[in-house]
Amino acid sequence: MVSLWYPAKSPGGRRAPYMTAKESELVLKGTGMTGVPPDALSGTRTNAFVGAEPAGRRRGLPLVVLSPGFTWPRSSLTALAEDLASRGYVVAGIDHTYENFATTFPDGRVTTCAACELETDDFGGKAVRSRAADTSFVLDELAGPHPKWRGGALIDPTRIAMAGQSLGGASVAETMLKDPRVRAGINMDGQMFAPIPASGLARPFMFLGVRGPHSPGSAEDPTWDRDWRHLTGWRRWLVVAGAVHASFTDYDLLARQIGVDLGGTLSGPRTVEITRGYVRAFFDRHLRAKPQPLLERPSPRYPEVAFCSPETKTCR
Repeated sequence: MVSLWYPAKSPGGRRAPYMTAKESELVLKGTGMTGVPPDALSGTRTNAFVGAEPAGRRRGLPLVVLSPGFTWPRSSLTALAEDLASRGYVVAGIDHTYENFATTFPDGRVTTCAACELETDDFGGKAVRSRAADTSFVLDELAGPHPKWRGGALIDPTRIAMAGQSLGGASVAETMLKDPRVRAGINMDGQMFAPIPASGLARPFMFLGVRGPHSPGSAEDPTWDRDWRHLTGWRRWLVVAGAVHASFTDYDLLARQIGVDLGGTLSGPRTVEITRGYVRAFFDRHLRAKPQPLLERPSPRYPEVAFCSPETKTCR
């Protein structure tokens, strides 16, 4: 299943649901959040409308693919997707079926996390390869010669990029290595389960993660250090102080609103603001060729965000 966010000529008839009551129940149960109504997440208000008429000129809109973390649905990246769409991007959020707590299909069927029950060697490597195949399929359907979406002709097939969180972030580099249509990518706090080969990845790439666990030299996840030297194009390594793993999704914000503390010291709205700001700057630079001072040096607007130098194992 895929959700599309995009610039619209006018609002549609009703606001897009965040998720169904059943999805909310399964996500809350799967993440161990108790003491809140099972349908709590389904009441989340979105800023998108169902069935809105796409706006834009032929081949005028860049496309960004978003891949969520393992067990989390595509809706977990709604705040980021809505922001990008409001600024002229088409955004495709992918549910990788059987890898999350709940995916609802049009006929009402709900699939759950069959992958959670797997016992297999190299689970992470197999998962990112599977997700790379999913993404290429979605690109074929959206930006191929016979697009399945009525607004497909608006997509510029030469301006496609990808971002993901956790396992979704780990899948970005693998997708770029397998599919040259993906011109730039962002890994948000994801362990790199499939190493970038010594031949390197020459297209723009950015790490964006939690300071500490994803700082250079971290014993918690050494894969960013390992793969940094194989990023041979434009690259950045940014970390956010006070963030937690969920801060790059909607869930840090929403958890606070239902009384669950995930441990971060930043406010929920601040985590959304930081994620939106740096992700948008990256895509504006690499898909729209717009200079982005935010990506060149630390910003007083975002003192929580530090630029890392793996060579010296420092972040400033």
